[in-house]
Amino acid sequence: MFSHRFVSASAIVALTLALPLANAGNALATSRDKVFFSSVSGQWKGPGEIVAGKYKGTKFTCNLTGETPDDKIGMSLDGSCRVGVFSQPMKAVVAQAGSGYKGKFLDGAAGKGLDIVSGSVRGNSVVMGINRQKLNGAMVARMASDNTMNITISVKVGETLVPVIGLTLQRDPDSIQVGAIK
Repeated sequence: MFSHRFVSASAIVALTLALPLANAGNALATSRDKVFFSSVSGQWKGPGEIVAGKYKGTKFTCNLTGETPDDKIGMSLDGSCRVGVFSQPMKAVVAQAGSGYKGKFLDGAAGKGLDIVSGSVRGNSVVMGINRQKLNGAMVARMASDNTMNITISVKVGETLVPVIGLTLQRDPDSIQVGAIK
């Protein structure tokens, strides 16, 4: 039917055409991720609740500042959360690492926080794998609207992810960074 040379030449042409498309796909994913993370910029505040575990029913309020680094794809959220008169500093930093994301919550698993060990942007959400010693789970941040972000933190119990913390943040529209103006 087809000569061996024709099949080999067709394979080379297909690979030659596929490589730029694969790179374009990576560029589109990178661009999409950058757009998502830039949507996190600004001043955020809102209520949260522990919905499972020892402290189930505990309500708290957070005030956070979202920023995106100029030189990387990622984000940081920095501020504090308050329960009654007690306030706890909060900080999460996430940056692109290879085809995924890595970072830490507070001071990472080596301290009193969590490591962010993986992540991907999917539409208007980012899903991050979190880890601390034997604890594994996920953090999902979803942009419900331009000025509303829902965050859910779940831990793995057996083979099931169980939501343990829910948080709804509202952005102060006047705090959004536009272009080079900060």
